[in-house]
Amino acid sequence: MLKGLAITPPVLGRISIGKVIEKNGKRLPEKDDQFTITSQVQGKDGWLLHPLNDELRKGQEDKLRSIPVRLLFNEPELNFRADYTLFDRQSGRPLCVGNGETCKRVTQDGMQSLPCPSPDACPLAKGGACKPYGRLNVLIGDDDPLGSFVFRTTGFNSIRTLAARFHYFQAISGNRLACLPLELRLRGKSTRQSHGTPIFYVDLTVRSGMDMAAALQAANELDALRQASGFDQVALDEAARRGFGNGAFEDSEEDAGAVIEEFYSSADTITAKVQGEVLQPATTSLAGKLEALASSAN
Repeated sequence: MLKGLAITPPVLGRISIGKVIEKNGKRLPEKDDQFTITSQVQGKDGWLLHPLNDELRKGQEDKLRSIPVRLLFNEPELNFRADYTLFDRQSGRPLCVGNGETCKRVTQDGMQSLPCPSPDACPLAKGGACKPYGRLNVLIGDDDPLGSFVFRTTGFNSIRTLAARFHYFQAISGNRLACLPLELRLRGKSTRQSHGTPIFYVDLTVRSGMDMAAALQAANELDALRQASGFDQVALDEAARRGFGNGAFEDSEEDAGAVIEEFYSSADTITAKVQGEVLQPATTSLAGKLEALASSAN
């Protein structure tokens, strides 16, 4: 296995609750009130829709607000990884990734492990440069038992809700997360910050038409069937754990453009002052940019 390269679950497509639009010559992220399932192929008008996108819309009045899913792993943190991430807004590559206690950071002396005070107390996070960032991998359909669809989010409501659901479902299922029939569901809420405008976030529930008892029974039956056939879930979880731990950062350079396009507007990526944060020219090294951020925050 190549060292320094995070081995992540194979991805067949993307799940989003928004899209990128072109406005005044700029490509800007725009939120939506429904899911969109795309392939990994991008055309001139954006990401190409995955066939499952139209298939799952049938019977939902053309608004895809729920997706039946299963999980790859029994361990919550293998299905859903969330951390504080400081992105380079030009390249899309992460500069610093932490959990509120410790972080891995690109510096002039290379990769270092340092204390992480969380964005509220970190000078490098000034101006919203560092965000909570979550990646969720789920199975849709039965065609590929190891091929997943990825949902990326910087939304606090989605991250907090999904994290809670994963740990609760793991507890009540007797560590059979990968066998539960589940569903991603879009929910809306209004807050003072949204000025009454609904904001949408992602929740995880048992499959529509099933109560908790039926879902747990189905999970027990599938678990017994898998064990009888020789399916080793423990070994799969361990292989995934080693794969994630093989690299400093999870997202590859191929994902960088999609991350920036989905979570930052074009105005955030120009070489100018953005909410007090000084972005250096693209020719500057990643470590140099991080040092510049630190200098401007002091």
